[in-house]
Amino acid sequence: MVTRNGRLADVIRRRVLLSEGSSLTAREVLTCLGTAGYHVEALDPDRLCITRFSRWMRRLHRCPRPGADPVGYLAAVKRVVLERRIDVVLPTHEQAWLFAAGAPLLVGVPVAVADVASFDRVQSKIEFARLLDELRLPQPRWRLIVDRGDLKDLQFPYWLKSAFSTAGRGVRLVSDERSQAQAERELLEATDAPVMAQEPASGQYAQVQGLFDRGRLVAAHTSVQTGTGIGPSAAARLSVDHPIPRAHIGTLGEALAWHGGLTLDYLHEQGVPSYIECNPRTVEPGNAAASGVNLPELQVRLTAGEHLPSPARIGVADVRTHGTIALVLGAAAYRGTRRAVVAELARAAARRGCYHKSAEQLTCVLRDPPSAAAAAFIIGQALASPRRATDLAGKAVARYSITPRTIDTLAAATQAA
Repeated sequence: MVTRNGRLADVIRRRVLLSEGSSLTAREVLTCLGTAGYHVEALDPDRLCITRFSRWMRRLHRCPRPGADPVGYLAAVKRVVLERRIDVVLPTHEQAWLFAAGAPLLVGVPVAVADVASFDRVQSKIEFARLLDELRLPQPRWRLIVDRGDLKDLQFPYWLKSAFSTAGRGVRLVSDERSQAQAERELLEATDAPVMAQEPASGQYAQVQGLFDRGRLVAAHTSVQTGTGIGPSAAARLSVDHPIPRAHIGTLGEALAWHGGLTLDYLHEQGVPSYIECNPRTVEPGNAAASGVNLPELQVRLTAGEHLPSPARIGVADVRTHGTIALVLGAAAYRGTRRAVVAELARAAARRGCYHKSAEQLTCVLRDPPSAAAAAFIIGQALASPRRATDLAGKAVARYSITPRTIDTLAAATQAA
């Protein structure tokens, strides 16, 4: 194995701890780092999480669910870092927010995240919408919704969004009176917290990912969705050259003095974006790595104190990637029949549609034979009962998601410490 600038020895010695092992992002991060030669371990409440089944996973450490016991989870992080002589902790999902809020409890833990004040501006969908307005970055028109009266004069269709949600679970499309009533029950009446209503954007779904060193953009990648998973996530991607979103994420990161990964979701027409969401972390980085920008590897180097030179590294266009199990879960969840699951598997086997000239990023069986076990289990569950797809995704989300209540609990513990 050869790495740039003769860095092979440093890579082999460097130990990386993933903040969780249940998400599809964690699975792709593991592949990005494992193929680059890093020693990778992970924390997770589930001993059978998806990253367990990989030749690149050196050790999986059981821990409390971070959303339910944030103090216990952070104590586990610190213990594993000390006992296993971890060089870098890499937040793969919402634990990034937890690390920022719990910084006083993590002294000596090597992790690259922005401060909690910056997270507060982008973790909430409402605060993010306000920030986009302040920076004059494009987004669909929106309004704050406090009670039902604020919805009366809205024209269908529109999106109703909770301020905080994970994997699309707090977002509803309101297209008529029936869906409006259901969205009100599920989002507006279920909590005292405000929600937002937003006009639909037009165009193709895309993402821009950025990695920042204290507000300086050091790497960026843009991709569009070519296949749909649960969420609905971009389970298949095509890398593209979108200069405007790259410039905009640079503006956002600089304004926040962001440190670490940051991702913007947008809809676009001919590369002109309208932003709909922010994820204050790196999201499913396999396409970026295949395009020449290994964001997890760069974040490891950033966390370890290496200087990443300018200009920012940019991924090349026209690279296709996919995750078969994510596409199968999407087919099971949204079409709801075994026939749909079988049809998706047939497309994968024949390399048709989004699989054509595309590289697998989740279960790379030829490079990582143990990943076949994870693929077989998930596909088997989807074939046995397509409705189990939503249950599988829900259980995974429950293991890694963080809520405002979690942060409040952690804040109280931090003040008492």
